Amino acid sequence: MKQPLVSPLDRSATKEAEEMASFYEETLGFTPNSLFTMMHRPRIAAAFLEMNQAVMENKGRLSSSLKRELAYLSSSVTGCRYCEAHTIRAAERYGSSEERMLHLWEYKTHPAFSDADRAVFDLAITASQVPNAVTQEIAKNIRKYWDEGEIVEVMGVVALFGYLNRWNDSMGTALEDPAAVSASTLLGHKGWEKGKHQY
Repeated sequence: MKQPLVSPLDRSATKEAEEMASFYEETLGFTPNSLFTMMHRPRIAAAFLEMNQAVMENKGRLSSSLKRELAYLSSSVTGCRYCEAHTIRAAERYGSSEERMLHLWEYKTHPAFSDADRAVFDLAITASQVPNAVTQEIAKNIRKYWDEGEIVEVMGVVALFGYLNRWNDSMGTALEDPAAVSASTLLGHKGWEKGKHQY
């Protein structure tokens, strides 16, 4: 694409945009261009922010870093380079170890991951595929390690990023420099590149 489908609003364009910008400054260290694109319809942006906060808060044993790791894997399955960059940066900021981040796709065998991690990632990856690939075996396995509320949290992350993957890949949202640096550092060895998100 030669330019994003829709240009983001300036962060100071409205009071609502300024308030939302401050939330993301804390989580990512910058405010995503995707949010300012949504701000063309403030109610959509507000609904997204509420959903994001609800999905990413911790109610059980799923840690903030684990949620960001599974968000990365889900985004990678759908091929959204923008969301891959954001989720790996968020995993980094929320305490995921470099060893885990560098070996996320080796989760089935790498010693940095537990069987409970593997069950979460199996569900996230198969739930992110189209057509959906969740099987009885995957469902049975995740129930061995996680309760129903925690499984709801996993599916909340997958569903949230399903929305974001489609939004940002279709919009061709311009990738912000901090996210690009994190992705180049942590995902470059896997062939990650900005793709359509570079202008």
